[in-house]
Amino acid sequence: MAVWGGGAARALTRALRRRRAAGALPGAAGGERALGWRGRAGGMDGGRALARPASGAALRGFAPPAPSQPGPAGLRLAAAPDDHADLSFQTGLRDILQDSNRKRQLKFGSSLPVSLTEMKSNMFTVKRPFSTSHSSVDSKEIKKFQLLAHKWWDEEGEYAALHSMNDIRVPFIRDTLLSMSGNYHLGNPLSGIRILDVGCGGGLLSEPLGRLGASVTGIDPVEDNIRTADQHKSFDPVLAERIQYKSSSLEEIVEESMETFDVIVASEVVEHVADLEMFIKCCSQVLKPEGSLFITTINKTQLSYVLGIVVAEKIMGIVPEGTHEWEKFVPPEELERLLESTGFSVRSVQGMLYNPLSGSWSWVQSTSLNYALHAVRAGAAPQPHTTDTLPQTDVQQSSGTAGTAGTVPDSAV
Repeated sequence: MAVWGGGAARALTRALRRRRAAGALPGAAGGERALGWRGRAGGMDGGRALARPASGAALRGFAPPAPSQPGPAGLRLAAAPDDHADLSFQTGLRDILQDSNRKRQLKFGSSLPVSLTEMKSNMFTVKRPFSTSHSSVDSKEIKKFQLLAHKWWDEEGEYAALHSMNDIRVPFIRDTLLSMSGNYHLGNPLSGIRILDVGCGGGLLSEPLGRLGASVTGIDPVEDNIRTADQHKSFDPVLAERIQYKSSSLEEIVEESMETFDVIVASEVVEHVADLEMFIKCCSQVLKPEGSLFITTINKTQLSYVLGIVVAEKIMGIVPEGTHEWEKFVPPEELERLLESTGFSVRSVQGMLYNPLSGSWSWVQSTSLNYALHAVRAGAAPQPHTTDTLPQTDVQQSSGTAGTAGTVPDSAV
């Protein structure tokens, strides 16, 4: 049952008073009949009298006076102009009632309180958004990093944590690659290795890999990042020869770089991409068979939300606020599943921890915050080959020997 407050009653009262003052309701005779009211006499009753429309809906508001000169069948006989006036008045009243009802529903019906338990449940069960675009690049992420493109090489600024991360991620890449290869070049241990640094930013990781002798290609969709990287590498003639930068997304270089690189590095990148599955597939396409993929990123846990966003961004300002979106963080289990479904074999997953007091990173067993992953793309499919035909004498000798030994019967040969 709908209950109406004093606001609707006062609005009806004012409307009727204006109509009486204008003489549009002569003697109030039949007005309520035309409206279909069945109420009690007695006038206003303080604006709170109960009246009931012919439809049976209960309203709290104004009760019109009893009819004094009813016409046939309870209808007032009046000239055509008065009929039109009453019809307009009815429409006005109906609009007032409907508008008041709508406002009341909006006020009390659509703003229901949500329990804290429900809020927490919704917060930590949000799935990673799925992109229907044909690009792994998120335009919102581009805008965020565009504003900080000139600050990449400020070791005390917004990217200080990435600078210190080099202390563990560069040895991780170097030592893993050296353990997989027997070639070692003194002074240039990564000489002869082609590395693709995806989302290279200002070149914070590309440069130390280049100093280790690798041939590095850094790509980033933010043009200002590439300009910053190019300018910084120009200070070192050796790096200018070993590193090249290109403003591009990963999928844009797939066609021209099929199975080109020995190593792909995506450090602090996958939590910013729009389509992770497409990103992994593109990595597989530009990587050589048995090539290595190195990823560092953030796990999707309650702890990573509290420390990685609330503390790191909002309280301590370790990274600019808005840098990360918790919904885009990637659990290692999800990342492993995507990699294995794309033809990768995950070799290692190791937890990382940042100490904001000392400004340093360290390896830990827990992957609940940051973690590093190394995966290897499956080798080339074995080529079909035919077994060499042995001379007839050899076949006979082999079958005879096998038969006497009792290991393989002649019929098996």
